[in-house]
Parts: sequence; C-alpha cells; structure tokens
Amino acid sequence: MSKLNRELLSNSVDNMLAFSRGEKITKSGDEVQGKQRNFVETIELQVTLKNYDPQRDKRFSGTFRLPAVPRPNLKVCVLGNQQHCETAGQLQLPFMTVEDLKKFNKNKKQIKRWAKGFDAFIASDSLIKQIPRLLGPALTKAGKFPTLISGNEDMREKVETVKATIKFQMKKVMCLSTAVANVNMSKDEIVLNIQLACNFLASLLKKNWQNVKTLYVKTSMGPSFQIFY
Repeated sequence: MSKLNRELLSNSVDNMLAFSRGEKITKSGDEVQGKQRNFVETIELQVTLKNYDPQRDKRFSGTFRLPAVPRPNLKVCVLGNQQHCETAGQLQLPFMTVEDLKKFNKNKKQIKRWAKGFDAFIASDSLIKQIPRLLGPALTKAGKFPTLISGNEDMREKVETVKATIKFQMKKVMCLSTAVANVNMSKDEIVLNIQLACNFLASLLKKNWQNVKTLYVKTSMGPSFQIFY
C-alpha cells in the first residue's frame, strides 16, 4: 500500500518538468527560473531512512524492473561466448571475449579503469563463473557484477531489462538514491515509476513505510521536491 500523496507527487513532477523546459516555477513561495539543458536529465529518487541501525540491522538489497526505462543511454557491455559476442556485434553493443578478459592479466588498475567506462554488464552463462578468476573482485566492488544471459534469451530484451532495473542497497549510511525516470518520459510514466520504486523500497524495509523518513525527487540539474514527510 503506497503512502505517497498523489496530489503532492503530481505537482512535484509538473514542477520538475516545467523547470527542465526552462519555465518559471514557484518553490517555497519564491519564483525560480528554470533552464533547459542540452542533455536528457535523469530524475533521481533520494531517500532518508529512520529507526534503522546500519551496524546492527540486517542490510537489505533488492532489484526491481520499472515499466519505463529511466536511463536509456546506460552503457552495457557484453562479456560473452562466441554466439553472444556475434549477437552483440550485430546489435552494435560493446563486447569482450574470454581472450579479451585474459589480456588484463588481473591488473587491478586496468580492470578498474575499464569497468568505469560502463554502467552495467551482462555475461554468458558459460562465462559468468570465470569472472572472479579473470577479473578479481573489481566488478563486485563497483556494484556491477554481470547479469546472467542464457543461450536462448533475447539479448536486446535482456539489455532493456538491465536498463530498466533499479537497485536499492543498504550500506553504512541512512541515505539512498537511484535514478527512476528522465525528463523525456511522459508525466504518467514518471509518476508510475516513482510510485513503484517507493513501494518496492518500503517492501525491503524491516517496518516498511515506518522506516522511511523523507523522500525527495529531483532532476540532474534542478531543485529537489519533497514527496514524503
């Protein structure tokens, strides 16, 4: 059951979109001039938790596929067998073979630099078990351990799933954030993505919504709007 106020969320999304179009909006009683950027701004959900002890309480982690892709330009690299690398080439996706990965020679700096160039990875089922041996813990530490793709799965669909999937993970702090939409999406798509992301987060928490202190949404370059108190 969502605890979000629909009217408050709707107004916040209207203001975010207006600001990103370069229109004037009213925030906290003041008029603020928006600015249109020359890139597609991401809309981020910012979370502050309460009544949670990161040291004592069990740390949660969960992934959820949103109906609309929040970051369509997410860079995904395929770590594949011959079949998957051929498919990746046809789809104009970056890919690496086992032989390519061996060339790193377990050099931590090279692997870290390479991994920074991508937002996510998918790997063939026959290759995924070899990743820790070939690359060490670099991808796991970066939160980018590959998503499995089997031989009969559609790669285009798999990449779309990766792009549409968000992750909430409790670490040592009480604040979380994740991209949930972008300003090119329709208002209805943005509202639905935000609602579903918030509901999923609440489902991961020990006391559900009682562990949520505040929720804000903001575009990459715009002001933040509180949607939950």
